[in-house]
Amino acid sequence: MRKNIMVVLSLVLVLVLGLITSGCNNLIKNDKEIILGANYEMTGALAAVAKQTVNGINLAIKQTNEQGGVLGKQIKLIIADNKSEPSESANAITKLIKNDNVKLVFGSVASSNVLATVQIAHDSKIPLITATATNPSVTMEQNQVRPYVFRTCFIDPFQGEVMANFAAKSLQAKTAVMYIDSSSDYSKGLAKIFAEKFIANGGIIIGEESFLQKDQDFKSTLTKIKAINPDVVFIPAYYEEVGKIIRQAREIGIKSQLIGTDGWDDPKLIEIAGLSAVEGTFFSNHYSPQDQDPKVVEFVKAYKAEYNQEPSALAVLGYDCALVVIDAIKRAGSDDPEKIRQALEETKKLQITTGLLSIDNNHNPIKSAVVVEIKNGQQIFKEKINPQQ
Repeated sequence: MRKNIMVVLSLVLVLVLGLITSGCNNLIKNDKEIILGANYEMTGALAAVAKQTVNGINLAIKQTNEQGGVLGKQIKLIIADNKSEPSESANAITKLIKNDNVKLVFGSVASSNVLATVQIAHDSKIPLITATATNPSVTMEQNQVRPYVFRTCFIDPFQGEVMANFAAKSLQAKTAVMYIDSSSDYSKGLAKIFAEKFIANGGIIIGEESFLQKDQDFKSTLTKIKAINPDVVFIPAYYEEVGKIIRQAREIGIKSQLIGTDGWDDPKLIEIAGLSAVEGTFFSNHYSPQDQDPKVVEFVKAYKAEYNQEPSALAVLGYDCALVVIDAIKRAGSDDPEKIRQALEETKKLQITTGLLSIDNNHNPIKSAVVVEIKNGQQIFKEKINPQQ
């Protein structure tokens, strides 16, 4: 009997020692790494754009690790595929938090896929940060800030303000017509802000016309715009329709300056509109690879070396989002999620690729935007607009 007891005790001791050793090994491993998660649309409808954003995040992390990491630790990024679906996005963030023990989660590209995860992040007390989701409700719910959710891309209304200021100050426009996609909250929201800010700059809105997404013939409403001859026509819509609008506007003889927002940002815009029609138009964007700011030049060079292609706006947004997180971890002096969250809230005038960035009280960025001009079939950097910080 005594012999059996000794055998059992020996087995228990072995098991306990094994657990202690395993625990120590885990502690040692975690002590050398800061584990971050990325919840992205690696497959499905948004895979192409998501991969550009993830490329940017990975590049920033690689560069940081090559320079010694953060707080003496290497950063490890674990990527979960949400398959471009909100339900899968919820599953992906749950896996990252529960199974992978990440300290923060990047993602997703689409606002709908981020919104599917915000409550999970809140309940788990893990910071969630998106580089690209522009829906205001991502960081706010019923006028209350979501404490664990942050964004590093400007929200849609900011572009309306940027282009109103550009029209009034840089183009010296006195009159404007807004041409709106009435089926799009993006378009209507931008138009509302543009009108407010253009009027505040002394301009006059002399007309408003609308169309529907997927329309093909815009000439009836464009003819009305031609008749009142505004200095500028503001078209806050996506390139598929904008290309047709620009082509048909020039065909019927509209001479007004045509301006828009980041929905124009696609090489197919020039193909759809035609080279001569699109010449001299302007739109706002997150950055321009032609910007000669040293940080932009350095980023473009590094991205091309890593991926053998020119970085899109989505790529630089991912890169800058990672820089914001890395800076927060440094200032927090810890990879504790709560301390990272607090440091993110305190981000002020951080110099990133796209300019200075501060996080406001609604967890949205105060940051620069650029205006690009289409000239000779190329997007040419026109100017950078810095907000009040």
